[in-house]
Amino acid sequence: MNKAKHNTDALSRRIRSFVRREGRLTPGQQKALDTLWPKYGLSIEHELSFAACFGRSAPVTLEIGFGNGASLAEMAANEPDSDFIGIEVHRPGVGHLLRTLEACGLGNVRVFCHDAVEILERNIPDACLHRVLLFFPDPWPKQKHRKRRIVQPAFAALVARKLKSGGHFHLATDWQPYAKQMLEVMEGAQDFINCSGNGHYSDRPDYRPVTKFEKRGRKLGHAVWDLVYQRS
Repeated sequence: MNKAKHNTDALSRRIRSFVRREGRLTPGQQKALDTLWPKYGLSIEHELSFAACFGRSAPVTLEIGFGNGASLAEMAANEPDSDFIGIEVHRPGVGHLLRTLEACGLGNVRVFCHDAVEILERNIPDACLHRVLLFFPDPWPKQKHRKRRIVQPAFAALVARKLKSGGHFHLATDWQPYAKQMLEVMEGAQDFINCSGNGHYSDRPDYRPVTKFEKRGRKLGHAVWDLVYQRS
């Protein structure tokens, strides 16, 4: 078996961290996907060239699972000298982000609509990212589903491979059992240093927007755990 076929077979067997709950596309989201994807969307067919994509050389942040894209758009607007890549599997969220990018005139964001692990493995060059963000991934709270959580040792090693030396991996969750797992996995990752000291969670960095769901949760007394690690 050749290497390419072996890698494809391995990807098809991999336990995925998401389920495609497509949901209903609004007319506006569908129109955005139809008309704006050529402008902001990225192909999964080839390795990505940031210089070709953005027409410049700038620090690149990758956000995995951006939801409706509100936080990603806000960060991009606040950091015009940086470029952003967003990955999301749910098309309504992608459509919502595309509409926001066009309305706000944000030219420093590009989007994949595909599995993040496959994108990292196939499309993102090694040692190229300034920052990787993973905010509020699916916690898969049932014991039998915990193997689906994206934060596992192999995933941490993959992220490390894609980050530049000195780059940062920022995780956040509002599910305490998952926060503990994240901390355990990241503390065991040889290529990362905890920016807040071994075994400690981080304060929310100013660049991470507070979502409406997070605000609502805080009013109900729900905590959020941030973890920030540097690629050594």
